[in-house]
Amino acid sequence: MLRELSIENLAVIEKASARFGGRFNVFTGETGAGKSILIGGINAILGQRTTKDVVRTGAQKAVITALFDDLGTDVLEKMNELGLDTADELLLSREIYADGKSSARINGHTVTAAMLREIGGLLVDVHGQHENRILMSNDNQRDILDNYAGITENREPYRKAFKEFAGVSKRLKALQEDEKNREYKVGHLNSVIGELSALELEKGGGERLEQELERLRSVAKIRAAVWSAYGCLNSESEPAAGDLLQSAVNSLEKISDAEPKAKELIERLRAIIPEVNDIAGEIYGLGGEESEEREAELSDKVSALKLAKRKYNMDSDELVDYLESCKAELAEISGADSEIERLTAAKHELAEQVKALAEEISEKRKAAAKRLSEEICEQLKFLDMPNVKIIFAVNPDKITINGKDSIELLISANAGEEPKPLNKIASGGELSRIMLAIKSVLAENDNIPTLIFDEVDQGISGRAAQKVGIKLSETAAKRQVLCITHLAQIASKADCHLLIEKQSQDERTFTHITELDFEGRKRELARIIDGSDESESALAAAEQMLRELH
Repeated sequence: MLRELSIENLAVIEKASARFGGRFNVFTGETGAGKSILIGGINAILGQRTTKDVVRTGAQKAVITALFDDLGTDVLEKMNELGLDTADELLLSREIYADGKSSARINGHTVTAAMLREIGGLLVDVHGQHENRILMSNDNQRDILDNYAGITENREPYRKAFKEFAGVSKRLKALQEDEKNREYKVGHLNSVIGELSALELEKGGGERLEQELERLRSVAKIRAAVWSAYGCLNSESEPAAGDLLQSAVNSLEKISDAEPKAKELIERLRAIIPEVNDIAGEIYGLGGEESEEREAELSDKVSALKLAKRKYNMDSDELVDYLESCKAELAEISGADSEIERLTAAKHELAEQVKALAEEISEKRKAAAKRLSEEICEQLKFLDMPNVKIIFAVNPDKITINGKDSIELLISANAGEEPKPLNKIASGGELSRIMLAIKSVLAENDNIPTLIFDEVDQGISGRAAQKVGIKLSETAAKRQVLCITHLAQIASKADCHLLIEKQSQDERTFTHITELDFEGRKRELARIIDGSDESESALAAAEQMLRELH
């Protein structure tokens, strides 16, 4: 539960702190004293969205810290899940900077606002003034029923199946709609694949084709040059290079005895002769044979390749890639029939699964709706609404992520009246008490240790207010309750009474939080009753209220 709250530089609060009891705590004070700021600080520490406007004028940042103890197992499990060390106490802190940035910590470890929300949702349930309006929403009415029925925590199998069903349905619909264009696509792809396959292309093959064609077209010129070069190196009709080199060796041998250097030159010439003959042999192998047939074949292929390159605006290697992608697309389209068949079967199977799970949820809702309605009506009888009739109507609807039902909260405020939608007939005072009754009932079914009510007394007074105070006190016997109120009937029932006061000093406004003793409570209750803490009759009434409590 929440033990301590400390606030610095939040709106008009420069520095304030409060300690809370484990049962019923109330905040009172003049309108505008800063009670809503206190709730804003608690919401901030629970990870709710904040803005830089909440930082006190002139300050660099606002700092809110909250200490919790008596941690439940669900909180400890969540801390483990988030990778945080478990402890007997939990210190949450939030810093909001004037430039709009913010930071958060749990037991000194930096965390995200989302992590604060996850932990905070297990620690505190805040019922703000806006929640009465939230009660008007059918979606929120469904959430109330689902929370009571225990459906919220166990609906993941249904939601998972529904999402799978929706995904399969979407894919199947797309394939079925695309089927109309498949015949055209198949014809087009076959045409492209036939055209490009005939080119027998491979990476780098286009360039090699053009080079071979160019070579064939130049074969006569090549052969003339080859034979001329070969004749120079090795010829039977005329002296060639090899023969002349050998003649040079023979001539030098005749003078080798008289000229010693001739022997060296002879050796060098003899070394050259085999190399010359080898080169001549390789030259002889050049040139190839003229082939008009091959040249015509290559000419057709190169022409077809150039046409394809212009047609598709691609080079030859890109055409190879395009051919492969067309083959892959054709294979995918060709398998569409079997995919449609598979998806149709999967859709049918998932539809049955979703239907069965939705029916199971619907049955739980119907069973819980009767019990919840009865328990809320019982609470409302005590809250001076004895003739009210509350009904959670579970009506069949189309299947959605939330099941197959629409939920509508109906109310009959007076005996004999037909129940009508809550959002059309309930008054502000009725809404406040209905929400309190709902919170009281739900509190029996959850483990959240702290409930906070911000002006739950809206639209009520007199005997009804007294009953609301008693109900809050009863609720506080099972969990910690914090309540902001303007009514003495409620404030008098508290175990811990905190006064929020606004003061001005040196043209600055400050808010203070003070825990009141018996005398302080008497004067504050008198002020609430009569507008003054000096009225003898109001002081006497206040003291009687307090002594009735004790």
